[in-house]
Amino acid sequence: MGGVNRGMATEAFVLMMLLIGHSVVLTSATKYVVGSSTGGWTFGAGCNWPSNGKLFKANDTLVFKYEAGHHNVVRVTKAGYRNCTAGVGAKVYSSGNDQIKLVKGKNYFICTFPNHCTFGVRLNVTAV
Repeated sequence: MGGVNRGMATEAFVLMMLLIGHSVVLTSATKYVVGSSTGGWTFGAGCNWPSNGKLFKANDTLVFKYEAGHHNVVRVTKAGYRNCTAGVGAKVYSSGNDQIKLVKGKNYFICTFPNHCTFGVRLNVTAV
């Protein structure tokens, strides 16, 4: 009788591992490099980039590549995106290879160097 219970336990364990593995595949995150392969995060990079057939999900990562000291990346609100302003205490990324996870819903990013956002160094992405 012990062999039957052990066999059922083994089958249940295998089934459980398959289900866990399947859910990991379904929820895996993707990394996307922002902008063109040659320009990265620069003037006009975000304008048409997200509309190129990408479906973003919460926990996907955006990689902002640029020459450090020439740009930065700041996550902002919708108003901050529209007005090209960062709120008090907003986190500023400035490494030139910044990796930022998306949250579900609207995600807004700008460069806060003078006039950069106004001239197109900004991005808005919706994650499902």
